[in-house]
This record gives sequence, structure tokens and C-alpha cells, in this order.
Amino acid sequence: MMSTASALTYCLNIHPAETYEDIISTLEGPVLGVKTLVSPDQSFPIGMRVSGQALEVLSEPQKRAQLKSVLSGLDMKAISMNGFPYGPFHGTPVKEEVYLPDWRSDIRLDYTTGLIDLMTDISDEKWMSLSTVPGCFKSNAAGAEESMANRFIAAAAHAVKAERETGKTVALAIEPEPCCFLETIDETIRFFETYLYGASAVRQLSELTGESVQASEELLRRHLGVCYDVCHAAVEFEDAAKSLGDLQAAGIPIHKLQLSAALRVPNVDASSRKALVKFEEPTYLHQVVSRNSEGLTRYTDLSEALARKDTADGEEWRVHFHVPIFLDDLGELGTTQAYLAEILAQHRQTPISPHLEVETYTWGVLPDRMRTSTIEEAVARELTWVMDKLA
Repeated sequence: MMSTASALTYCLNIHPAETYEDIISTLEGPVLGVKTLVSPDQSFPIGMRVSGQALEVLSEPQKRAQLKSVLSGLDMKAISMNGFPYGPFHGTPVKEEVYLPDWRSDIRLDYTTGLIDLMTDISDEKWMSLSTVPGCFKSNAAGAEESMANRFIAAAAHAVKAERETGKTVALAIEPEPCCFLETIDETIRFFETYLYGASAVRQLSELTGESVQASEELLRRHLGVCYDVCHAAVEFEDAAKSLGDLQAAGIPIHKLQLSAALRVPNVDASSRKALVKFEEPTYLHQVVSRNSEGLTRYTDLSEALARKDTADGEEWRVHFHVPIFLDDLGELGTTQAYLAEILAQHRQTPISPHLEVETYTWGVLPDRMRTSTIEEAVARELTWVMDKLA
């Protein structure tokens, strides 16, 4: 499908995956349609999503065997899993609830370890990535750092044991996001260095797995790293090269690179504010980061930012609304496609991650004028755009 050493896929969270039946019909329908367009004669890597409800059904060995058989019959291989949304993700408002249960809860830990076991059962891949919530929503984080870290380490211990039993590695990839406990790269590095890679964490993993302290230090990095979502980083006004370099300098691996683009308004005015109203929808949270001469200001949702009216004029806004990555001009609005192109150029020179995953999950809530093709054609166009950038 592509000539680089990394695997390119797209995230199936753009399709329904609430039930087991949803997953099968998605694979046999739109995913097969995308495969036919971009990879008709080769095995097609996919980034799966399995809800908490579907995971319960897949606890039955017969269902797991059936899913594995379907994947094999369609010539698809599950290389990654999006373990971020636990519950419903389409057709109903999720907003802040998308983070729940978060890493303050054992339900999130059990869900994640269940996905690790599922991945090693249904996939023949020797190395897989599993992206997850960046702890919790920021307003819920106070005093929860240590308990969340303990659960992350427990999940890593489960992955270590699964690797020992199956020979397959599942790498947990924590995904920073605006207005979450981990939103900037600097915050992420501090959390990893203090809570996930420090001496206490190494001892904890050693006790949970029976591995030596020396081995546990390496195993933490093997099984705990970052999912770098390009949309999220662009919204946070991260410097692309610096953010990647800082992660590398801290020894934090990027287990998955999610390829996505956000809305960008270089200079807010009445016209752009009017255009943004079309993206003010009730399903997903659309965080806004505003930049002016005094620095950055964050808003939990687009409606909150738009409520400022003309007091925001002259600022630059980045809006967490995933838009098709092949678009850089939306008329009155722009996108952060240039940031994504910079990341891909760097990956082409020096690979950033083993897994590249396109993740535009908002097709169902985009303005009508942006939905002019089938979802299969749109996803194929995104994948082709990436391949062209990497050629």
C-alpha cells in the first residue's frame, strides 16, 4: 500500500462499532469499499474500534473466532485499536462524556486490558498499537495523577504478560488532547518522566510482572508511549519539529501517529465567526485555542468561544473539528493541513512512528457542502493524499 517502513491505515471509529453486528457490517461494507479503492490486491491494515458493549460480546471465544475469520476472509489485518471512546460515539451527543470512564476508574483499566487480550487473539501481527484517553478531562484531574498512573502501569503489566504468553506486543499510546489532563507535549513529557518512567513506576512494573528492575525500565517504554494526534497538536499551537524532538529527547516513543487536520482561522472577524456557526454541532466537543499578543486562551467548546462575538476579532483560532485532510481552504475558513504536511515531511525523512492512522471521524456532522462523495471515496482520497506526500 505504501513504500515506507510504517503501516498506513485509517481509524474505524468513523463507522458505527457499538455492537458486534456493527463491527461485522462495517468490515464487510464500507471498510471493504475503501480496501477495494486503495488496496485491492494487498492485505489491508486497519485501525479497529470496539466499544465496551461489543467487547463484552467478544468475550465469547466463538465470536472472537468469527471476527478473526471475517478479517482473514476480507484480507484485512488489525494492526491498531482505538481504545479512546468506550461508549456510543455516533448519532448521539457525547461531548465531555467521550472520556468516561476515564483513567480514574477501574472500568477504563478493565476495558483496556480486555482490548489487549482481544488484539492478541484476533490479529497475527507481532506489534500492535492501542490508543487511549489522556487520563481524564482536565477539570477532573486534580489529585488523580498518581491513581491514573497506577492504572496505566497496571495496563502495561497486562501487556507484558500478554506478550510473554503470545509473543505479540501491544503498545499503549496515550493521546494528548486539548482541555484534557494531558493536552500539551510539555505536560505529557512531565507526566511520563514523573509518574510513568520514574523509579517508582519501574519498581511497580517489576513487582506486577516478576521482571527485573532493569528489564522493567525498558518494558515501560515498550508498552507505554504516546499517540501523537496531529490535529490536537496543531490546535495547541505546538511547534511540529520541536514537539517531536522533545518527545524523542525524553525517550518517549510515538506508538501511533494519527493523521488529522483542524479548522484554522488566521484572523477572526465577523465573516469567519458566521462561517464557524455551521460547525457548531451538538455531538462532539470542539475545543478552541485562541492566540493573540498576550498568548493562548482555551475554550472548552466552539459555542463558548463564539459567545465572545466581536471581542475575539483579530485573534487566531484553532478549532478541534477534524476536517478532511485533503482540504486546505474552506472558503472563509482554513485548515491546519500545512502542519500535517510538515509532520509527514519529517516522517518521510526520519520515520516518527510504526503506525500512521488517518482519523477524520466527523463525516456525519460536517456541513452538507463538504459531503459531496461517499465515505468510502472520501477516506480513499485521504489515504491517497498521504501516500502522495510520502512518495
